[in-house]
Amino acid sequence: MHIDPNNKDAIYEQIVFNIKKEITKGILDAGDKILSVREMSKQLGVNPNTVAKAYKELEHQNVITTIKGRGSFVKNNDGQDEEIDIQTQKKLRSQLKSWLVEAQYAKIPLSLIYEWIKEEE
Repeated sequence: MHIDPNNKDAIYEQIVFNIKKEITKGILDAGDKILSVREMSKQLGVNPNTVAKAYKELEHQNVITTIKGRGSFVKNNDGQDEEIDIQTQKKLRSQLKSWLVEAQYAKIPLSLIYEWIKEEE
């Protein structure tokens, strides 16, 4: 996992993004234990409170679950609540619209945007 100190996104948001990316790429599977807050903060060289904030956000998004005394684990999202899924779709669609407006303003061709999307798959 890589954290970019020059990235405009907050460090905790980068941690959330990276863990979700590892899940979508199959690096982390449902039931897998993720590093403890202390281990992750040491590995990334960031404050433990930053990692704790990222983990709380991941719990809020139903991506992980934390069991006191055992650790944090990737949740199975196959049976994800349909309403949460609809809310997520609405949120992502809104973000995409905003992002596309910015890209169009910067005169970035859609073909380049498609290339970027394919690179991330």
